[in-house]
Amino acid sequence: MSKARLVITALLIENLTPGEVAARYGVHRSWVYRLKARYDDVGEAAFEPRSRRPHSVPTATAQESVELVLTLRKELSEQGLDAGADTIDWHLRHHHATALSRATINRILIRHGTVTRDPSKRPKSSYIRFEAEQPNETWQSDFTHYRLTRSDGTPGKDAEILTWLDDHSRYALHISVQHRVTAAFVHAAFVETAREHGFPASTLTDNGMVYTVRFAGGRGGENTGRTKLEHELRSRGIVQKNSRPNHPTTCGKVERFQQTMKKWLRGQPVQPTTLAELQTLLDAFREEYNQRRPHRSLEHRSTPAAAYAARPKASPGTDRKRDTHDRVRTDKIASSGAVTLRHNGRLHHIGVGRTYAGTYVRMLVQDLDITIIDAATGEILRELVLDPTKNYHGTGRPPGPAPKKNHNGPTKS
Repeated sequence: MSKARLVITALLIENLTPGEVAARYGVHRSWVYRLKARYDDVGEAAFEPRSRRPHSVPTATAQESVELVLTLRKELSEQGLDAGADTIDWHLRHHHATALSRATINRILIRHGTVTRDPSKRPKSSYIRFEAEQPNETWQSDFTHYRLTRSDGTPGKDAEILTWLDDHSRYALHISVQHRVTAAFVHAAFVETAREHGFPASTLTDNGMVYTVRFAGGRGGENTGRTKLEHELRSRGIVQKNSRPNHPTTCGKVERFQQTMKKWLRGQPVQPTTLAELQTLLDAFREEYNQRRPHRSLEHRSTPAAAYAARPKASPGTDRKRDTHDRVRTDKIASSGAVTLRHNGRLHHIGVGRTYAGTYVRMLVQDLDITIIDAATGEILRELVLDPTKNYHGTGRPPGPAPKKNHNGPTKS
């Protein structure tokens, strides 16, 4: 029997005073009075343990923010897009002016049963990560299968989707579909993509015969010829890299891209019945992936398009680090609205504007030419030619806060 029940029994059955009961059971007299009052109010429920939860939590996340997180999770999942805590955080900051920590978002998702834990998954820390330093330094390519749907809803013919992806920025350079991807089709897609974005310094693919015939045996190889793509790469001085057999993680970026792409395709309410309809969907996905979808593997969760445009592009023969005066520097705009840059041993202060205080930026420096870019959005914040004789380079704007672009509507002052 609990002590609370013994106390009530002594009060009601034995008719002891609260002081006598407190002395018998070694409790404080005020607690006996509170217990008696609670028993008179709720009866037997007085003996049940009560919650220790506080009546109010001033630091709790607002219910509006919780509902917004769950709404974003639902909308992104229904669209076949990534709906993890990092992506939701990006949308909250850029489209809803709401800042929540990743841990808070994750707790909200777990509390409402929208996350299924999978302890068998390999931890990300166990992978060896690598990426090219410049856009167009390495292009990855692969093709995957997707099943068309007949008009009656049953599975139709098989289609193959070819992708060319920039290794540095994860920018989807090219996505096209055919019933069957051939070596000629791969070559034509590569040339078309290179004419639009410039020829890369190197390529990275698996050992499929549409890319290389080095393992073709009697059907190809060095003794019998090369594919059109191999001839094209050699004639332009482009380094061709191929993964080792049975090592798909070498081309992990394009493999992961295809997984994201097929998840998005399967999430569309109307499935394609023809190659033309599938290509239309792929074009829409490419626009969404490149321009609007934040990428968790990129710095500051920027979009692939912003990362692709943020640095000078490599070209054939320039995939290795060059000894030039070109620099890429990351910085954070100070509360004064300026960043610093050292040139020829002297520290220079460059004004960008207090409106952008706290913004992470990337500075592209080529001798005295400087371009300052928002690291998250790719927006050019300032371009100037450095004057080595000046310590401070102002913006030239009148005093006062500068208007800042609002991505959700018209410009605000």
